[in-house]
Amino acid sequence: MERGERAGAGAVGSAGSLGLRVGQAVFSSAALMFMSVGVEFFSYTAFCFLVTIMGLVIPWSCTLAMIDVYSVIVGCPLRMPGVMAIVVAGDWVLSILSLAAASSSAAVIDVLLEFHGSHCPPTPRLCERYQLSAMMAFLSWVLTAASSLFNLWCLASR
Repeated sequence: MERGERAGAGAVGSAGSLGLRVGQAVFSSAALMFMSVGVEFFSYTAFCFLVTIMGLVIPWSCTLAMIDVYSVIVGCPLRMPGVMAIVVAGDWVLSILSLAAASSSAAVIDVLLEFHGSHCPPTPRLCERYQLSAMMAFLSWVLTAASSLFNLWCLASR
Protein backbone atom coordinates (compact mmCIF):
# COMPACT_ATOMS: atom_id res chain seq x y z
CA MET A 1 0.00 0.00 0.00
CA GLU A 2 1.26 3.45 -0.84
CA ARG A 3 1.87 6.12 1.75
CA GLY A 4 -1.39 7.88 2.57
CA GLU A 5 -3.56 5.11 1.11
CA ARG A 6 -6.45 4.18 3.38
CA ALA A 7 -6.45 0.95 5.36
CA GLY A 8 -9.45 -1.34 5.47
CA ALA A 9 -11.93 -0.58 8.23
CA GLY A 10 -10.63 -2.28 11.35
CA ALA A 11 -7.37 -3.51 9.82
CA VAL A 12 -4.13 -2.88 11.70
CA GLY A 13 -2.99 0.70 11.27
CA SER A 14 -6.46 2.21 10.90
CA ALA A 15 -8.59 4.32 13.20
CA GLY A 16 -11.14 1.49 13.30
CA SER A 17 -8.49 -0.90 14.56
CA LEU A 18 -7.48 1.63 17.20
CA GLY A 19 -11.07 1.77 18.42
CA LEU A 20 -11.31 -2.01 18.56
CA ARG A 21 -8.00 -2.30 20.42
CA VAL A 22 -8.92 0.35 22.97
CA GLY A 23 -12.25 -1.40 23.52
CA GLN A 24 -10.49 -4.74 24.00
CA ALA A 25 -8.11 -3.24 26.54
CA VAL A 26 -10.92 -1.48 28.43
CA PHE A 27 -13.22 -4.52 28.60
CA SER A 28 -10.34 -6.88 29.46
CA SER A 29 -9.17 -4.53 32.21
CA ALA A 30 -12.72 -4.29 33.55
CA ALA A 31 -13.08 -8.08 33.53
CA LEU A 32 -9.78 -8.42 35.34
CA MET A 33 -10.70 -5.74 37.87
CA PHE A 34 -14.15 -7.19 38.64
CA MET A 35 -12.70 -10.67 39.02
CA SER A 36 -9.61 -9.98 41.05
CA VAL A 37 -10.04 -6.87 43.21
CA GLY A 38 -11.31 -7.86 46.62
CA VAL A 39 -12.52 -11.26 45.42
CA GLU A 40 -11.06 -14.69 46.07
CA PHE A 41 -11.23 -15.82 42.45
CA PHE A 42 -8.54 -18.46 42.90
CA SER A 43 -11.09 -20.85 44.41
CA TYR A 44 -12.31 -21.78 40.92
CA THR A 45 -10.11 -22.85 38.01
CA ALA A 46 -12.37 -21.17 35.44
CA PHE A 47 -11.90 -17.82 37.18
CA CYS A 48 -8.12 -18.30 37.27
CA PHE A 49 -8.24 -19.05 33.54
CA LEU A 50 -10.26 -15.88 32.92
CA VAL A 51 -7.78 -13.76 34.87
CA THR A 52 -4.85 -15.29 32.99
CA ILE A 53 -6.36 -14.76 29.54
CA MET A 54 -7.49 -11.21 30.27
CA GLY A 55 -3.97 -10.59 31.55
CA LEU A 56 -2.70 -11.65 28.11
CA VAL A 57 -5.26 -9.69 26.10
CA ILE A 58 -4.44 -6.38 27.80
CA PRO A 59 -0.76 -6.10 26.73
CA TRP A 60 -1.56 -7.52 23.26
CA SER A 61 -4.28 -4.93 22.69
CA CYS A 62 -2.26 -2.06 24.13
CA THR A 63 0.76 -2.90 21.99
CA LEU A 64 -1.31 -3.05 18.82
CA ALA A 65 -3.13 0.15 19.86
CA MET A 66 0.24 1.91 20.03
CA ILE A 67 1.05 0.64 16.53
CA ASP A 68 -2.35 1.90 15.36
CA VAL A 69 -1.76 5.34 16.92
CA TYR A 70 1.59 5.59 15.17
CA SER A 71 0.12 4.44 11.85
CA VAL A 72 -2.79 6.86 12.07
CA ILE A 73 -0.53 9.81 13.00
CA VAL A 74 2.04 9.04 10.29
CA GLY A 75 -0.69 8.17 7.79
CA CYS A 76 0.98 4.94 6.71
CA PRO A 77 -0.99 1.79 7.56
CA LEU A 78 0.87 -1.39 8.41
CA ARG A 79 0.70 -3.77 5.44
CA MET A 80 3.63 -6.17 5.74
CA PRO A 81 2.23 -9.67 5.09
CA GLY A 82 4.47 -11.35 7.69
CA VAL A 83 3.45 -8.94 10.43
CA MET A 84 -0.18 -9.14 9.38
CA ALA A 85 -0.04 -12.95 9.63
CA ILE A 86 1.34 -12.70 13.18
CA VAL A 87 -1.40 -10.24 14.15
CA VAL A 88 -4.09 -12.48 12.64
CA ALA A 89 -2.69 -15.57 14.40
CA GLY A 90 -2.40 -13.73 17.73
CA ASP A 91 -5.91 -12.35 17.43
CA TRP A 92 -7.36 -15.77 16.58
CA VAL A 93 -5.61 -17.48 19.47
CA LEU A 94 -6.63 -14.80 21.97
CA SER A 95 -10.15 -14.74 20.56
CA ILE A 96 -10.59 -18.47 21.07
CA LEU A 97 -9.04 -18.35 24.53
CA SER A 98 -11.17 -15.34 25.51
CA LEU A 99 -14.33 -17.12 24.42
CA ALA A 100 -13.32 -20.24 26.35
CA ALA A 101 -12.50 -18.25 29.49
CA ALA A 102 -15.69 -16.19 29.37
CA SER A 103 -17.85 -19.26 28.67
CA SER A 104 -16.30 -21.37 31.41
CA SER A 105 -16.61 -18.53 33.92
CA ALA A 106 -20.24 -17.97 32.97
CA ALA A 107 -20.93 -21.68 33.42
CA VAL A 108 -19.36 -21.71 36.90
CA ILE A 109 -21.34 -18.59 37.84
CA ASP A 110 -24.53 -20.28 36.63
CA VAL A 111 -23.82 -23.30 38.84
CA LEU A 112 -23.06 -21.05 41.81
CA LEU A 113 -26.32 -19.17 41.33
CA GLU A 114 -28.27 -22.41 40.85
CA PHE A 115 -27.74 -23.04 44.54
CA HIS A 116 -29.49 -19.74 45.31
CA GLY A 117 -26.26 -17.94 46.01
CA SER A 118 -25.30 -20.20 48.89
CA HIS A 119 -22.00 -20.90 47.15
CA CYS A 120 -21.13 -17.24 46.70
CA PRO A 121 -19.18 -16.67 49.89
CA PRO A 122 -19.12 -14.40 51.80
CA THR A 123 -21.94 -12.46 50.14
CA PRO A 124 -24.18 -12.99 47.11
CA ARG A 125 -22.81 -9.69 45.72
CA LEU A 126 -19.64 -11.56 44.77
CA CYS A 127 -21.61 -13.53 42.20
CA GLU A 128 -22.72 -10.22 40.68
CA ARG A 129 -19.09 -9.21 40.34
CA TYR A 130 -18.30 -12.57 38.77
CA GLN A 131 -21.18 -12.03 36.33
CA LEU A 132 -19.91 -8.55 35.43
CA SER A 133 -16.45 -9.95 34.87
CA ALA A 134 -17.75 -12.66 32.55
CA MET A 135 -19.85 -10.11 30.67
CA MET A 136 -16.81 -7.84 30.17
CA ALA A 137 -14.81 -10.85 28.98
CA PHE A 138 -17.51 -11.64 26.41
CA LEU A 139 -17.45 -8.04 25.17
CA SER A 140 -13.68 -8.20 24.91
CA TRP A 141 -14.02 -11.44 22.94
CA VAL A 142 -16.45 -9.85 20.49
CA LEU A 143 -13.99 -7.04 19.75
CA THR A 144 -11.04 -9.44 19.48
CA ALA A 145 -12.98 -11.66 17.08
CA ALA A 146 -13.92 -8.60 15.00
CA SER A 147 -10.27 -7.52 14.87
CA SER A 148 -9.17 -10.96 13.77
CA LEU A 149 -11.80 -11.09 11.03
CA PHE A 150 -10.92 -7.62 9.72
CA ASN A 151 -7.22 -8.43 9.67
CA LEU A 152 -7.79 -11.85 8.08
CA TRP A 153 -9.87 -10.19 5.39
CA CYS A 154 -7.14 -7.59 4.80
CA LEU A 155 -4.42 -10.28 4.70
CA ALA A 156 -6.43 -12.43 2.29
CA SER A 157 -7.04 -9.48 -0.03
CA ARG A 158 -3.31 -8.89 -0.46
